[in-house]
Amino acid sequence: MDMEARAHSEHPEALRLWLRLLTCTQLVEKELRGRLRGQFDTTLPRFDLMAQLERAPDGLKMNELSRRMMVTGGNVTGITDQLAAEGLVDRVGVEGDRRAFRVRLTPKGRKVFHGMAQQHEDWVVQAFSALSEKEIATLHRLLGKVKQHAQQRTGTAT
Repeated sequence: MDMEARAHSEHPEALRLWLRLLTCTQLVEKELRGRLRGQFDTTLPRFDLMAQLERAPDGLKMNELSRRMMVTGGNVTGITDQLAAEGLVDRVGVEGDRRAFRVRLTPKGRKVFHGMAQQHEDWVVQAFSALSEKEIATLHRLLGKVKQHAQQRTGTAT
């Protein structure tokens, strides 16, 4: 039984919506994880790390990667070690700080990532294909309001 099925009509509609959002997120994420594993023999965290690096051509420090991915430094180190062993990322020293380095995609890593990213985009579009373009835009706008409200309440911005 998923979380959503546990909610009943006597629960507030907002709680039922929250559980539906979680259920949808889990279902789409499970599908994406399976497809990444099946087609590219990779994991979602590896894909996410490469996506962060793709957006930063000069590379990112490990602590910045950790912050952006919202995971521990140890997780980032492990994934980075794997990707480096496969020639998909490299480490470059940071001028003025002998202990620090930046991680960046190699040309091979950029090529591999672009292939995965196109498929990932297609899979996400398929996941939302039950909705019209107008419904997608409306849902995006409404969730944006929820995000903004939550950021104001917590004093965070993403």
